[in-house]
Amino acid sequence: MYWQKRLDRKNPDQEIEAEMLKIREKHKDYGCLRMTNELRNRGFSINKKKVQRLIKKLGIKVTTYTRKSRRYNSYRGQVGAVAKNRIHRR
Repeated sequence: MYWQKRLDRKNPDQEIEAEMLKIREKHKDYGCLRMTNELRNRGFSINKKKVQRLIKKLGIKVTTYTRKSRRYNSYRGQVGAVAKNRIHRR
């Protein structure tokens, strides 16, 4: 039946998957494009879309690096002289 996977077939991407896991151990912040370039540097002829599929299949999550953004704060402390409390309310 055409919709069922054949269990007797060997995984053709086994070598690529093993190499992707090695890259993942060394570079945890590599996404799809960097992973594709690294695989090409290591001698694999592979497409970006195939790398995306394999990342999804292997469950590789990218740990993102986020910089802390600071909010602008214009508070300068007490500026000038504070008036005397002549009404004695507070």
